[in-house]
Amino acid sequence: MPERQRKVRADARRNYEKLVVAAESAFAEQGSEASLEGIAQRAGVSIGTLYAHFPHRRALLSAVLATRNQVLFDAADTLAKDPGAALVQWVHMVVDHVASYQGLATLVADGVDDAASELHTACLRMTEICERLVADATRSGRVRAGVTGADVFAMANAAAWSREHATRNQADRLLELMLAGIFGAPDQ
Repeated sequence: MPERQRKVRADARRNYEKLVVAAESAFAEQGSEASLEGIAQRAGVSIGTLYAHFPHRRALLSAVLATRNQVLFDAADTLAKDPGAALVQWVHMVVDHVASYQGLATLVADGVDDAASELHTACLRMTEICERLVADATRSGRVRAGVTGADVFAMANAAAWSREHATRNQADRLLELMLAGIFGAPDQ
């Protein structure tokens, strides 16, 4: 009996991995609202198998993003030494990350305040990194007083959302205007 259980666990693990790979492709091609049934078909498993591993879309999306989230978090340790430059680098990295799948920005925005969301922990981690970088930039006099990490994370998420609804150039222009706002008005 134990040998049979190991085989089932190995099959379950393979199915899990096939679902994550299929979902990553589907989300990249079709956005975060890609058909879950289509993802199951792409992975060569039943929709029941998908739901056995992932009770809903956010759980699947969280599994797909796990590695990419960790890469993002690790990159926070390699940012520029200048606090202002580090904050700008981080914001651009978060925007690129959240804009990777159509519809992800909305799910991330919802996940920030939803402790039940599988995306909540990653959102908190991104916000914590924003808090640290904002604090460093504020202490160095680069960022205006009163700006919070939550403000910066919301701004980055809004910029990622704007990439879905405007041209890349317009979205990037809006991001630069938002960044200029947290760094204060230029000298007149």
